[in-house]
Amino acid sequence: MPRPPDQAKRRDLLDRVRDYVVGNGLADLSLRPLAKALGTSDRMLLYYFGTKERMVAEALALDERRPLRQARELLAGAGSPGDPARVRRFMEAIWRRFARPDLRAALPLYLEIMAASLLHSDRYGAVMRDVLAEWTDLLSRAFRDHGMTEARAGAEADLLVDACLGLLIAPLADDDWDRADAAFHALLDRLEPAWRVP
Repeated sequence: MPRPPDQAKRRDLLDRVRDYVVGNGLADLSLRPLAKALGTSDRMLLYYFGTKERMVAEALALDERRPLRQARELLAGAGSPGDPARVRRFMEAIWRRFARPDLRAALPLYLEIMAASLLHSDRYGAVMRDVLAEWTDLLSRAFRDHGMTEARAGAEADLLVDACLGLLIAPLADDDWDRADAAFHALLDRLEPAWRVP
């Protein structure tokens, strides 16, 4: 009977895979150079993860530094569900987290995954769909708690997630984070009045 995978070693590999792909990107990601950098073999990586794409997806999903992993706690601390400014406070707290150097360094990787998911949906499409769905579901629940219908809550969540994603992409090209920050707050200024439920 084959020996079961060592879960502690598997988790350690995932942490190191995450750091590697943040630093090196996906475009030229190959198992042999990755395995060499991690001090293991490509066969061992396949043993633990099955495919390169699955390994990358798992490494990103387990990353404790992702804002979404701490977002539920932030939302709970943003105020009572009936408060119209609750979602704004929550989004401002999330936006501040994206200013942290470790999170900002990972943003180009997510942009690369987004592009790869369009070109090769079979490889990385699920990763990007999961990220968007998690954020949209979280915000939809927040808007429903605020008293919106399911349809309206979903539409508001889609708008907010998609707009914020665009605001994070633009400064990756021109490094003008001050402009992105001003645009983000202007977006909230325009959206927040519509979140009031009669």
